[in-house]
Amino acid sequence: MAPAVFDVDALNSTLPTIFDQAQSSGATHKKNCVALFKLQSSSAKVTGSASKGRKQNDADSEVLLVGEKRFVEVFLDMLSRVLVVKKGAPAADRVVKFVGTYVKFLSEKSTQQDTANADEETFTSRFTTRLLRFLLKGFAAKDKFVRFRVVTLTSEILEYIGEIEQDLYLELRLGLIERLYDKESFIRAQSAVGLSKIALSEDPDEVNDEEGDQPVMAHLLLSLSTDISAEVRRSVLMHLPFTPSTLPALLTRSRDPDALTRKLVYSAILPRLSHPKQLTIAQRESVVKEGLGDREDAVRVAAAKLLGSWVDLCEGDLSTFLGLFDVRTSTDLTSDALKSVIVTRLEVVDLIKFDDDFWTNLTPETALLARTFVEHCIANEDADRLEASLPVVTALAFHLQTQYNRFLQLVIERDGYDEEDEDINDACEDRIADAEFVMSELLRLAEHLDYADEIGRRKMFGVVREMLGHSSLPDLLIQPCMTVLSILSPSERDLVRVVVEVINELRDSDADGALSREGLTTSQDSDSTFGMTLSQRSNRARKQIAEMTPEEKAEADLIDLRCLTICIALLERVNTSFEENSTLEGILADLVVPSVKRKELALREKGLTSLGLCCLIAKNMAMNSFQLFLSQVKNSPETLRLKNIQIVFDILMSYERDLLGEGVEIGQRVISFVMQVLEAEESKAVQALICLGLSKLMLYGLVTDERVLTSLVLAYVSPVTSTNPELRQCLAYFLPAYCYSSFEHQSRMQSAFLTSFDLVNRVYEEMEEDQDMITPLQFGQLLVDWTDPSKVVNATPEDQASCPTHLHLAIDLVKAMYDSDRLADEDKKIFCQLLSKLTLPETQDTFALFTLNILIINLENQCPFDDLATSKLFSKFRTRVEQNFATSLETFDEQECFDNAEYQELFEFMGVSTRPSKAKAKKAKAPPVTEEETDGAESEAPQPTRARRFVFGS
Repeated sequence: MAPAVFDVDALNSTLPTIFDQAQSSGATHKKNCVALFKLQSSSAKVTGSASKGRKQNDADSEVLLVGEKRFVEVFLDMLSRVLVVKKGAPAADRVVKFVGTYVKFLSEKSTQQDTANADEETFTSRFTTRLLRFLLKGFAAKDKFVRFRVVTLTSEILEYIGEIEQDLYLELRLGLIERLYDKESFIRAQSAVGLSKIALSEDPDEVNDEEGDQPVMAHLLLSLSTDISAEVRRSVLMHLPFTPSTLPALLTRSRDPDALTRKLVYSAILPRLSHPKQLTIAQRESVVKEGLGDREDAVRVAAAKLLGSWVDLCEGDLSTFLGLFDVRTSTDLTSDALKSVIVTRLEVVDLIKFDDDFWTNLTPETALLARTFVEHCIANEDADRLEASLPVVTALAFHLQTQYNRFLQLVIERDGYDEEDEDINDACEDRIADAEFVMSELLRLAEHLDYADEIGRRKMFGVVREMLGHSSLPDLLIQPCMTVLSILSPSERDLVRVVVEVINELRDSDADGALSREGLTTSQDSDSTFGMTLSQRSNRARKQIAEMTPEEKAEADLIDLRCLTICIALLERVNTSFEENSTLEGILADLVVPSVKRKELALREKGLTSLGLCCLIAKNMAMNSFQLFLSQVKNSPETLRLKNIQIVFDILMSYERDLLGEGVEIGQRVISFVMQVLEAEESKAVQALICLGLSKLMLYGLVTDERVLTSLVLAYVSPVTSTNPELRQCLAYFLPAYCYSSFEHQSRMQSAFLTSFDLVNRVYEEMEEDQDMITPLQFGQLLVDWTDPSKVVNATPEDQASCPTHLHLAIDLVKAMYDSDRLADEDKKIFCQLLSKLTLPETQDTFALFTLNILIINLENQCPFDDLATSKLFSKFRTRVEQNFATSLETFDEQECFDNAEYQELFEFMGVSTRPSKAKAKKAKAPPVTEEETDGAESEAPQPTRARRFVFGS
């Protein structure tokens, strides 16, 4: 008996049933894929003969694919009912998922079947081709939800479609690229998913550059870095192929504005690495810096977990983990990474034994580990672990002495090597740098020791003092040596005495030709006094310098540089006055002042720094030397200008009453001079430093000149400073902090509003094509926000509500609109837009309120608006004033104000010379203006789509 022929008409009832089940639950998708495949297979067997129609690839027969065609028609009919559904409907999402699952199922079935001819067209390939062409028709649909559904479905099935025709692939590629720039962000996000699946299969050499086309990868990387939607950037981030070429672009999202995107870099992207060594050292350090330094807790936690996984990849060896970073040049960053691991993986640290072998065989990594662990224990008050890890003071002093003697031996060996043998010299330099770093970490560790043991204290004091007085001590170690010495000294005066002695010994040993690289012995009494007086030493040194050869003078200059560095380190730690430390006078006269007069830049710079630090503890010296520092600001090299400007601002901060006091002319001259330097300065570093100094002076109330505030505001928005991120960052913090700190500061900003606006407007109009800056409207909105009384910190709600700053700003804005010669129509429109943003006070000054009302009443008569939209904006503000202050304005009479002497200047400003009529004085209120008249009707927001089922029947 012949088998029954499949009834293709039954598809009208069976396919809707399958789709209806698929929309209900994802659990039935696998079962329904099997059922759907059976229907498709049965339909494919139904054929018919005709002279026209689609034919199978059989040379001996001509048949119509009747059943297959009918199956596809019904399938697409079911699918089309989902494409119009709004985003977020779970049932529609399940159907899309089901179609993707079915295409995958077909692909797997097609792979399993053995075909005689690999190039033979199957019903699977014909089905996917027909489906893709159907979906491509919706890529340019007007309905955004249709575009969303077709792009989503295309991205879903792309991975399983196998080989397709070249022209279809090109259409698909072009369509997805166009949707990557769709105006709807959720469509762009789905397009990124689809493009990511074809990015690696594309050959960049085959892309037609002549037609302006770019590889898919280039489009994705552009969206990753420039798309304004965080959803799109996250989509590209999660689906972009993870390759060495894309890794740098993926890492840039660790600085993404969106917190969730930054978190995904650490929780989803970087864990794909098989080992952190797939990153460069710079990239690893960037991961730590950006992750642990993020402002969001969730990002920091994700970064900490990532570092914990890196420790596991290093088999729990913290030394190996620290070897992932350059501990010598990125010490603090590596220490932060280690502290994070200590917190999250403390069991790994417990395996380390801080025994004698550990301290005897220190490496840069283990030295950093010891110091960081000790700091962690101190910060968390973990006394037991601290006691178990720290060596006794005497032992640490001997370890420090041993390390320094080893360092000196390495220096001697280096000097004996042939300079032409670069490999040996480089290896020796690395060993010397390692020894320097180990000593630096030991000195930083010594800051946390308990010096109750007098023997240990004396031993450590002697070692550090001898190191400081040794001519070969690296500059890197001077600061930590000085810190330890200041801790060990009984008083600040004793510290000054010891360091001055060290400086004189260094200079005298140079004069005697007694420089050597002998190791430390510390056999002498560490608390010994001078062997001769300062004057004897100074006279002796001066006599020897006059007789020196050029080589000896060069050596003497090196010693003076070292002595100045030591002097700077000392003065930075001195808090008592210069007069209380008389031993400093010899250093000042014999070392600092002569260095300031030298022509060599390095000596002058350190000499000026030392003199500036002396001025901070000697008022008379500061008054006498201040002009010297000012004179060095303009014509000196950049490094010297930076130092001088730092000193100038430090002195101004320290002696503000003497230099910037009220009524003192010198203060005005100083500020004017600094402002001139800022305007003429080309160095970005100097510009940023001047802005930082002026910001501090203004924030502390030492400078109240509105010119300074105006200049800082202009510097913040000027296109000239757009390439100076340090300056922009400084002012981005200062300007809001300054305004929000007090009502007085907001009032000062309000007074500078018009001047600042005019300057910014002029700069904006004269801006070159390749420059960019905010518009005058955006600038005005910025200042309105800064002067908002409701944002003043530590102010009561009553004070915020009654502050008249915005009332006075409204008066300034309306007054400015009377000046028709100065303001264009566009400026008037901007001012009217700003008026609508003002926060009018609940209680007010009657004089200010009446002044504003008089200005409003007469404006349209004196200076009528040419633009209807601007007139409506102003009418809206007028209505708002009349409504807010209805009670207070009941007593307003313009005739009485005209007769009042207090308002005479105002009427003269407006050009009103005759007494206003009673009718005008009692002018009716303007009708209220609706939002639609000024801003236009707002588009109706789309209503959220409720979860529902869709009818797939006919």
